[in-house]
Amino acid sequence: MARRLNEPSSLPSVPPAGARLTYNSIKTDQKVVAMTFDDGPHPSNTPRLLKILRDRNIKATFYLVGKNAKAYPSIVRQIISEGHEIGNHTWTHGSLTSMSDEQIRRELKMSSDAVFEATGHRPQTIRPPYGAINQRVKELMFREFGYPTIMWSVDPQDWRKPGVSVVTSRIVNAAHPGAILLAHDIHAPTIDAMPATFDQLLAKGYRFVTVSQLMNIEKASVPLGVLMTPARVAGADPAPFQP
Repeated sequence: MARRLNEPSSLPSVPPAGARLTYNSIKTDQKVVAMTFDDGPHPSNTPRLLKILRDRNIKATFYLVGKNAKAYPSIVRQIISEGHEIGNHTWTHGSLTSMSDEQIRRELKMSSDAVFEATGHRPQTIRPPYGAINQRVKELMFREFGYPTIMWSVDPQDWRKPGVSVVTSRIVNAAHPGAILLAHDIHAPTIDAMPATFDQLLAKGYRFVTVSQLMNIEKASVPLGVLMTPARVAGADPAPFQP
């Protein structure tokens, strides 16, 4: 039986004007999901994952740790060249809520610079390590870097290494229209789980999009005449990030 291929979206892979401050999913009737991978790139697991994605025409979003991006720039370039999206996941994978404002700025800038040096592109969204976030951090990242905070609505707890079939079943059973799915490409068993995960979701009629494409789907669904305004931070419009 021929493998089902993903139907790629033609929507932009950059956040829309008027993006919300934070996302863990979107409301939509379309059977679309955004698959995200944290903590890479990994020297062997990430290339293996990229082949699995390529074989199914799936575009994913990678939240890269800056130190890893600096160490493996060729993999970062491959992620971009194959049409995937890259987000910021800090330089050291530290907890942002325990950092000062200046430490946060340093973490995000160093990570962004590493991606830019490898690809000429800068991340457009942020995922906080460990999901550790508060309003102060969200507002700083949005105001100074233009980053919407991207969380998730499906977490298979793959970092606990519960078993390949368990990771697959947790993602497939919890997936829903507009979901942001979380996994980690630094763990070999997670990569082992991805072929069955992708194939089962495709068989259920799901399409895979990047995080920014998911955000654009939400914006495109807003009825005519309804204005979608950007989040306001500390009483002011956020300043766009200037590379």
